[in-house]
Amino acid sequence: MVQLVGALRKELADSLSTCRVLVVGAGGIGCELLKNLVLTGFKNIEVIDLDTIDVSNLNRQFLFQKKHVGKSKAQVAKESVLKFCPTANITAYHDSIMNPDYNVEFFRNFMLVMNALDNRAARNHVNRMCLAADIPLIESGTAGYLGQVTVIKKGLTECYECQPKPTQKTFPGCTIRNTPSEPIHCIVWAKYLFNQLFGEEDADQEVSPDTADPEAAWNPEETAARATASDQDGDIKRVSTKEWARSTGYDPVKLFNKLFKDDIMYLLTMDKLWRKRKAPLPLDWAEIHQLTGIQEEVSGSGLKDQQVLSARGYAQLFSRSVETLRSQLAEKGDGAELVWDKDDPPAMDFVTAAANLRMHVFSMNMKSRFDVKSMAGNIIPAIATTNAVIAGLIVLEALKILSGDLEQCRTIFLNKQPNPRKKLLVPCALDPPNASCYVCASKPEVTVKLSVHKTLVQGLQDKILKEKFGMVAPDVQIEDGKGTILISSEEGETEANNSKFLSEFGIRNGSRLQADDFLQDYTLFVNILHCEDMEKDVEFEVVGDAPEKAPAPSAQEEGKSVANGNKDSAQPSTSSKAAAEQDDVLIVDSDEEPSSSNMDVSTETGGLKRKLHDAETGETASKRKRLDQQQQQPADNDDDIIALD
Repeated sequence: MVQLVGALRKELADSLSTCRVLVVGAGGIGCELLKNLVLTGFKNIEVIDLDTIDVSNLNRQFLFQKKHVGKSKAQVAKESVLKFCPTANITAYHDSIMNPDYNVEFFRNFMLVMNALDNRAARNHVNRMCLAADIPLIESGTAGYLGQVTVIKKGLTECYECQPKPTQKTFPGCTIRNTPSEPIHCIVWAKYLFNQLFGEEDADQEVSPDTADPEAAWNPEETAARATASDQDGDIKRVSTKEWARSTGYDPVKLFNKLFKDDIMYLLTMDKLWRKRKAPLPLDWAEIHQLTGIQEEVSGSGLKDQQVLSARGYAQLFSRSVETLRSQLAEKGDGAELVWDKDDPPAMDFVTAAANLRMHVFSMNMKSRFDVKSMAGNIIPAIATTNAVIAGLIVLEALKILSGDLEQCRTIFLNKQPNPRKKLLVPCALDPPNASCYVCASKPEVTVKLSVHKTLVQGLQDKILKEKFGMVAPDVQIEDGKGTILISSEEGETEANNSKFLSEFGIRNGSRLQADDFLQDYTLFVNILHCEDMEKDVEFEVVGDAPEKAPAPSAQEEGKSVANGNKDSAQPSTSSKAAAEQDDVLIVDSDEEPSSSNMDVSTETGGLKRKLHDAETGETASKRKRLDQQQQQPADNDDDIIALD
């Protein structure tokens, strides 16, 4: 590869050699980006990443080799990139960008910041730090074959948080335990089961039937007698899952019959649950082996991980994985615990088998190990080529900024398939700031609906200010004329408040709170809208947030589903249709660019409209309206393409 300095204007080349830039993230995009930067002529680069190198990174993060597994990504990336350009001055930080050491003054040391991150919390934080420091930020992300690059500049463009995004997707416990309707519900249940059997037990991750399900109006005295079990050891008892499993010696057959027969029969006694749903079908170890013959049936072709086994095949995989995990636990000694890791074969085998058996019980199409791993690890499979394209686009936008041509910067979308104009890369004009943004507006303000009698101060701090609004260390005072301090970032100062309800501090409907994060140089005013009866499983709502539910499917689409309410199971995501990719990368002429705010978030995948998935939450992002109804391959918006690496 040849350095590009000779192709640049002398003034720009000189600027590259003297300016300081910060790269946040040294994963899939980060590796490509660091290589591009030094080959383009950037000499002063600082890179930060908290992660260490895992063997699963090696197929695309080309700066790393097998000998580097377990080492700091930032440090190894620095060493590898210096081989491309030994004269470059690169500083590596094995640390979190959210560490208070990297304050506003730290960010002001750079002419430009480039994000190559994989999670929303860090993205939100860097966005705020760059706004506070008034430094241009290039945001980027990939999701499989999809990618995007955009430029953020205070006062000129939308910031990363200008448009609402779906919150972290969680599922009610009764859905996971009683009425799963999508494969992800079964996968979450299987991960919970792993922890209950082999890992750290968590009361919030119970897997047995939920008798307190408010939807199940049933009489325990009448129905308990109808819940029969295959044998005494497999029967439902009021002991912990791990305690019961130990009492059986982690016998795979007894575990199987309890989880997929006895517990399911117990669920069937909750009559009301199945009046409008297809009832689950219990599985018996002996019967399943008699019915499906000797060989493990498989569907699908190609790699082993992309094949789907029969129910009997998954029963056997379940048995083998339980035996392996039982041995690992015994080797660690009494009181030991295993930690689930998607890259640990026995753990992944267990979750794959348990999840698919539960899918079979609830009449869903089963998934390949590849699909289960993608969902269980909350990731979309990363594509090295996508990372390379996006990293190249980041550098092109950086050159525009350093040339003083900020008005020429664009949001650029990389689509999976060409649009009607035969384009894979679609640039769009940058949007102006959202006047009502709760981050970059002149006076950020939000209204939060909650019950002041049920919301704890701890919940306000952790779930609302930190998780929802991305603060790191909030200080909160009540605007009550006295300046009452509700939350302090100083350790221990307001700890006694954490277990108290908001109402105990005089907070009621119409109260106003001022939340400050001094690290982010950010102030947010929170207006309280009291609601005594929030919806089921909803602790709070941000008034004005975008809806998080997709439109209801048409009757025709509903009829096509062969699963228990699952629209995803009709075709596995590893369909060979997805492999037909175009080789040519073409750019839309700049004089015909629409604004990115007018670009739809959907593209075509396998003939179906696809909403871009957030790699953290598994949810779809929907903020843009369609510009042209005739356009079947519009670009995706910038709000939720999340880097995977």
